[in-house]
Amino acid sequence: MDALVLIDIQTGFDDPTWGDRNNPFAEDRAGLLLDRWRSSGQPVVHVRHVSNAPGSPLSGDGTQFKPQVAPKPDELIIEKSVNSAFIGTDLNERLLALGATALTLCGLTTPHCVSTTTRMAANLGFKTRLVADACAAFTSNADVSFDDGPALTADEIHRTALAHLHGEFAHVCNSEEVLKDSAYPASGLV
Repeated sequence: MDALVLIDIQTGFDDPTWGDRNNPFAEDRAGLLLDRWRSSGQPVVHVRHVSNAPGSPLSGDGTQFKPQVAPKPDELIIEKSVNSAFIGTDLNERLLALGATALTLCGLTTPHCVSTTTRMAANLGFKTRLVADACAAFTSNADVSFDDGPALTADEIHRTALAHLHGEFAHVCNSEEVLKDSAYPASGLV
């Protein structure tokens, strides 16, 4: 069974402190995936980041899900306060109880919570697919560099994070690849 995991698609990421971002339609793409999973009856998991840091955009009202991916009352919501949706939560146990052997992931932000959750999903034995155009990155951390090199753009940050995940931890694809196959998500991974 292939579960869709939507990671941190929250209103707190509309805060300008995050900087420039790529993939302005990532939430819409995630919404299309959500519609497909709902119509197929496959499991859907919404992950919400609830920050412990005072003044974080991902606290208070910033924890609300964006309208394109708002959960239905019967859909699973996992709350976390670290990068991985598996740390300090019962996500792994819940996925196994649902019979999930494969995961399709998307969300915010690509180099942080999406990357960390994707890596752990693969390490836990899930067949993992990451939908690149349903994820996005920001430049907020691009100015904090380990060297004196030029700051990376949001798209460079996004593509670099995806490149590190593709092959070893996940099959990185675009939503069109997932949505064009009428057998998805029931057929699992390519």
